[in-house]
This record gives sequence, structure tokens and C-alpha cells, in this order.
Amino acid sequence: MKKQEKPKSGMPLLIIGLVFVAAVIGAIYIYNSGTSSPATTASSNSTAARPTPNMANAPAGAPIGVNMLGSQTAAVTVEEFADYQCGGCAAVHPVMKELASAYAGNRNFRFIYRHYPLAIPAHDKSYEASAATEAAGLQGKFWQMQDQLFRNQAAWTANPNYRQIWSEYATNLGMDVQRFQADLAGIQTKNRVDADIQRGRALGVSSTPTVFVNGKAVPFSELNNIASLRRIVDAEIAAVAAAQQSNSANSAPAAASSNQ
Repeated sequence: MKKQEKPKSGMPLLIIGLVFVAAVIGAIYIYNSGTSSPATTASSNSTAARPTPNMANAPAGAPIGVNMLGSQTAAVTVEEFADYQCGGCAAVHPVMKELASAYAGNRNFRFIYRHYPLAIPAHDKSYEASAATEAAGLQGKFWQMQDQLFRNQAAWTANPNYRQIWSEYATNLGMDVQRFQADLAGIQTKNRVDADIQRGRALGVSSTPTVFVNGKAVPFSELNNIASLRRIVDAEIAAVAAAQQSNSANSAPAAASSNQ
């Protein structure tokens, strides 16, 4: 007598189906996670459009002092985030100097330099280089050391004796070299670098150089063009002046009516 076959259960197929769906979802998640790069590992010289960051909510960065040129109360702020081993930063360095020089004495303009050393193997000395400029800043030589590091980037960046080279720069700048070396290794300089990095991350800086003019990111393609930069700065100064004039005009009738 032929035995009656038991009906096959659909459960195994259901389980296989659920496992397959879970595997597909997992693969999509892993792919998407792998394609998002942390800010500190992005390459330099990005030409991608950058969204306008929320400047008000970002950490302040290192206290403004040696890293600022211009008026403390300026209406227009140019803020550069840069890396001393970044070729693009070295390339735009003369343009940034020219820009700051062009507006020297203008009460509406200030330039702030921020450290943003990229955490990538090719930039293995960048963080320390940032600390070196801060150490020089403690002796009033921040901008001079910054200039030395950018102009001589190729000379020290691949040299295992780079600290000796920096000490020679300090000597040439008339600094106390022993103090410079001690400050370079100290926590005070590193705290300032770290504060700038935190600000850059909060602002979404993902490549260097990144330059903001009153909080608006300037496309990299414009950074090598002094005429373009000046147009951007001039437009910001004009906009601020127009806003101030408008506010004065609006407040005048109110003041007049309150005196009646």
C-alpha cells in the first residue's frame, strides 16, 4: 500500500526568502557606509559645491589673536582652513597673502587662518607643522613661520630631519629656538590646533584649502584668482554697508516719533 505523502511545509522557503532579503538590505547598508568618507580623510582641492554651514552653532576654534589680520570688529571675515602639507594650500598661499595685503587698514575686513591638518599618511607632519606656527606665534612670529612652511613645503615635507629645518627657520626669524622647540611639544599649541580642527569639522570642511567669506564657502576654482576673491569681498562689504544704511533709515522715523 502506497503511503500518503505528507504535504511539504512552506516554512523553509519563507526562511530562505527572509534571509535573502536581509542579506540584500545588509549589502546596501555596507555599500553606503563605505562610500561616505570622514572629513579628515578627504583629498584636497575638491571642486564640489559646498553647502553654506551654520556658523553660529560651530565651535569658535582657537581664540582669535595671532591668527588674525585686520580689524577685530570687521564686518567681513575671510576664514581659511588649510594644511601645511597640502599642495593646493601652498599654491593659494601667495593669493591669500595678496588679499590680506590689499585690504590692510580696511576696518571692514579681517583674515583668519585656521589649522585643518588632514589625517592621511601623506600629511604625516601637518599636525606638527600647525603646532610649529602656534609655537612661533607665542614669540610673535606666527605669520612669518606660516610663510616659511608654505614657501618651503617641498624642502621639509619629505625630510626626516624636518624639525631641525623648522628650528633653522626659527633661528632665521630671530626666535628663541629652545623656547620654540619646547612650545612645539607643549599642550598649549596643540590645544589651539585641536580647537580649529573641531571648528572645521562642525562647519563641514572636507578638503583643503577651504575658504569662507562671511560664512559662505568660496569655490576652489576661485581661490587662485585674486580678482575673483576681491569681487567676492567687495560684494560682501557693499552688502553690509547697504544693510547698515537700511537699518539706519528704518530706525530714524521710529526715533523721531518717539521724540514727539
